[in-house]
Amino acid sequence: MTMASLMQQGCSVRAMARTLGRAPSTISRELGRNGEDTRPYAAATAQQRCATRRDAARPSPKLHRDGILWGVVTALLDWKYSPQQIAGTLLRVYPERPELQVSHETIYTAIYAHARGELRRQLMACLRHGHSKRMPRSRGTDRRGQIPEMVSIHVRPPEIEDRLMPGHWEGDLIKGAGNKSAVGVLVERSSRLLLLVQMPDATAASALAGLTAKLRSIAAPLRQSMTYDQGREMTRHAELTANTGVRVYFCDPHSPWQRGTCENTNGLLRQYLPKGTDLSVYSQADLDTIADSLNGRPRATHAFHSPLEVFAQMLANTHEAPSSIQ
Repeated sequence: MTMASLMQQGCSVRAMARTLGRAPSTISRELGRNGEDTRPYAAATAQQRCATRRDAARPSPKLHRDGILWGVVTALLDWKYSPQQIAGTLLRVYPERPELQVSHETIYTAIYAHARGELRRQLMACLRHGHSKRMPRSRGTDRRGQIPEMVSIHVRPPEIEDRLMPGHWEGDLIKGAGNKSAVGVLVERSSRLLLLVQMPDATAASALAGLTAKLRSIAAPLRQSMTYDQGREMTRHAELTANTGVRVYFCDPHSPWQRGTCENTNGLLRQYLPKGTDLSVYSQADLDTIADSLNGRPRATHAFHSPLEVFAQMLANTHEAPSSIQ
């Protein structure tokens, strides 16, 4: 208001600057930005132009809570897609529509930008928690005993290491509360396809029966080998090989990175099978549903195609029908 009044009185820029206690350059910039060439400087018009310019400089975020893209992202989070999987899927599905693409960092930022409340808790519950630090079961000498006739991972053929040929699996056993319940895990190294096996306990007999049945449900060309740790449940590995034709290779003690695909998958499974819970409550049908959910997720390593798509292509290449998996 004061500037408009001084302008009407015919004051110069320097005179207005002295009156307002500002630098002449500040007054000059204000007149240039918010004044009009054809009309006298007006405070209301100047304020409106300033607000318009500020809004244009700060557009609405791509993941605005009322936008379509935010609804798509929250729906995929509810399906247990990770932000990286969501970003990759949107890029693959809408390659020519940048307004429907968003980076995983933007998704994380949008989730954590929510004020504290129920919605924020729900969104954070959809994210995968970081792994706890892995510690050796015992420091020093391995006290679990030796598995008879073990074949070391160090003599495993190089084509298995390179993931060039399908049909090579990694296996593990995840245990429930008090180590009283267990679920068998099988992951195909090339496609990352997951199979889960219900087991009444973690004994060698249960592992033999469960893994034999599940491996036999796979087409013969796609069951070549399995890499496992030195858990005592695999003491009957020779019988497993005789029953299924699957060669078993054993990792070094305390070397989870030698089965990195399975270790990563175990982390994903803990969203469905939390640590410290009773795993015996899950039927084989329940476990198959969980495996289907993970197998249907897009993976960055497959250019955001799913393990199920990749495994189906592998089956087609071996001239086997997709119904070979049960």
